[in-house]
Amino acid sequence: MVRPTVEKKSSKLAALYLFLTLFFGGVNACVTLPPPPIEQYTLARAAIDAAKAVDAARYSPGYFHKAELAYRTAQTAYEDRDYETASEEFRSAREYAEKAENSARLTRFKNGEVL
Repeated sequence: MVRPTVEKKSSKLAALYLFLTLFFGGVNACVTLPPPPIEQYTLARAAIDAAKAVDAARYSPGYFHKAELAYRTAQTAYEDRDYETASEEFRSAREYAEKAENSARLTRFKNGEVL
């Protein structure tokens, strides 16, 4: 019967230690992700829909374009699981969309259009 040498035992222990370290390190990395910004996503989408409803693309194109650009950037970050960036961009998209909606409503009111 051949007995394993001390060298073989220590290399097996080192391999096991490395495996466990990588395994639990990987699990820990998954746990530390921030939660997806679902509320910001929903609010940004609703704000853009409200801006579209008052034709903000025509009456406030600057703000509306910025809102759409921020929203597309946020969607890409969300899909890439970069939730911090996505949250910030969704917030920006919501703010720009709200400004676009308000500006469009004001412009249409000044022009005597009925909403």
